Amino acid sequence: MSDDVKDAGLVAMISSILGGGKRADIVAPPPLTEGPPTAPTNAFDPVEAPIPAAAPVKPDDHASDAAPAVTKPVEPPAKIATTPDGKQLLPAEAIADLVLGELRKLDDFPASGVSVTVYGYRHWNAMITFAPFSTTFQNATRFRQAMPDLVFKLRRFVQLEI
Repeated sequence: MSDDVKDAGLVAMISSILGGGKRADIVAPPPLTEGPPTAPTNAFDPVEAPIPAAAPVKPDDHASDAAPAVTKPVEPPAKIATTPDGKQLLPAEAIADLVLGELRKLDDFPASGVSVTVYGYRHWNAMITFAPFSTTFQNATRFRQAMPDLVFKLRRFVQLEI
């Protein structure tokens, strides 16, 4: 991260603490994509086990000496639990990954230093926090303003599993 970005973030933080007289301009949240969310690649995705290749059998080998190649059957992918109204039941960590995945699609979203916490029950909500110097004050404000719309759209497809 460049020194100019760090300095701008530090100046914004100091001026907000000391009441520097200037408030950040209200920034319109970026438009969000329509449609169901795309799940990020994580440990929950099913992966097929590679099938080992059998060694070629030579005609002069004895049939009793050669053991047949043992292959494990591939397990079918786990079923995703759904509610009667068609929503997916996901744990809080999986929903946080979905929210973070959707936010990563926005311009200037930081690659690291961002944490999303999902809380609640039926009407779950999400909170975003930023590590120091991970983004500017203006961008953090923009991402926080985008969160309510994103959570509202994701609630149509996902319900918190407890």
